Amino acid sequence: MAHYGDYQNEIYFAGLAGVVPTVPVDFASLEARAAAALPPSVLGYLQGGCGDEFTQRQNADAFRHWGMTPRMMVDATRRDLSIDLFGMTLPSPIFMSPVGINGLCTQDGHGDLAAARASALTGVPLIQSTLSNDPIEDVAAAMGDTSGFFQLYTPKDKPLAESLVHRAEAAGYKAIVVTLDTWVTGWRPRDLNVANFPQLRGHVLENYFSDPVFRAMLAKPPREDLPAAVRQWAGTFGKVLTWDDMPWLRSMTKLPIVLKGICHADDARRAIDLGADAIYCSNHGGRQANGGIAAIDMLPAVVASSGTVPVLFDSGIRSGSDVVKALALGATAVGIGRPYTYGLALDGANGAAHVLKCILAEADLLMAVNGYPTLAAVREAGATRMGY
Repeated sequence: MAHYGDYQNEIYFAGLAGVVPTVPVDFASLEARAAAALPPSVLGYLQGGCGDEFTQRQNADAFRHWGMTPRMMVDATRRDLSIDLFGMTLPSPIFMSPVGINGLCTQDGHGDLAAARASALTGVPLIQSTLSNDPIEDVAAAMGDTSGFFQLYTPKDKPLAESLVHRAEAAGYKAIVVTLDTWVTGWRPRDLNVANFPQLRGHVLENYFSDPVFRAMLAKPPREDLPAAVRQWAGTFGKVLTWDDMPWLRSMTKLPIVLKGICHADDARRAIDLGADAIYCSNHGGRQANGGIAAIDMLPAVVASSGTVPVLFDSGIRSGSDVVKALALGATAVGIGRPYTYGLALDGANGAAHVLKCILAEADLLMAVNGYPTLAAVREAGATRMGY
């Protein structure tokens, strides 16, 4: 039986022939290499957080305050990391978080397609962002047989929102992930200091430019008058969603509805009561609001309030051990963000796939060494909050 941890053997045996990984296997080296490879404007947008980035740092640092206790004399020679989600059996508990700058992270400007190909190579689902350099239909096709989900930034114009959702449904996406915390962008000094906002320069807007409802709002096709198209996008982006909008969101699609940005137990319960099919505990990686609590510290209460409803999680995940800790605290599936995007920057689809394989290998090997043969065993073991 093959295990994700076997990836380390591939690396070691390749080393016997003098071959070393093209892309680093640890986050610190990965980030440093990607920082040297990416254009400054793209790097600043990708790496930057809100305010002085305290919350962004806390998201990652807080994992150090959670620890797991190993169990010995357990036969963990066979591990099972598969999960059930939305009626599907997925081979692993990780997914690729939506990253709106993916399209600019490869030299050809088609990083969204590269991310989709990485999804196809690994079987790790991609949550494709509304902000994209390629239409959602093309991204879905590049995923092959791997399931994908569509992340919706809900526009003010309801027919446009409905068009985007219906396109995603027709393209074969398996769920709609509605982001709740980005009807306005947070205060991001890295971008403000260089007056750089990619969307206002016409980047990552292909899902709008290819949409018939959006195009009907324009006097000319987007490429014939790009400034006008960008102004129209800016004017329609960002509907403020309230609980009163849940019936409308629910009416748009028969696909599962996932609400992204839920960090309070009461919000989780209300979302479920109003028809949400899954909760996505995330603080947007610290990009939208500063001064908040680390997302991993908010996860247990959200899980407790969600009952049997799946809880997706991201924000601060940098390694396989982070993934296992989030699963131990009750997450159903765990999202990888910046790490795979750094892989895209260094080696396209293969680079992103390598990063995902490394994270899964570390998670799998941790489970083996700690005596957790299944994810149920991980959750039963739980994680302990340490006093430092």
